[in-house]
Amino acid sequence: MTICHTADTTFAGDLKSEGLTLVNFWAPWCSPCRFFGTVLEAFDREHSSEVRILKVNVDEESHTASQFGVMSIPTTILFKNGDPVDKIVGAIHVDELKKFIANHKN
Repeated sequence: MTICHTADTTFAGDLKSEGLTLVNFWAPWCSPCRFFGTVLEAFDREHSSEVRILKVNVDEESHTASQFGVMSIPTTILFKNGDPVDKIVGAIHVDELKKFIANHKN
């Protein structure tokens, strides 16, 4: 899979999938968001078959960010079968991201 950018109008449809989906709320002017974007790309190269990754630009898609109470960025919410199960606020390294996701695989 590849990292997909989603919009307010398509989010619900983009989210509906079996398994794990990681949704990253970000903005292009945010330095920690840009760093975490490289982490997501590295993670996606290794685990694209296990976890789907969606990105939401909070400047352009404010309804979706508001719907999930995103107050600071980057915020990343892990969904399992379409339901939110956990969240990270801030940027983390790829090893921490792997552990975060591993806690919710079963």
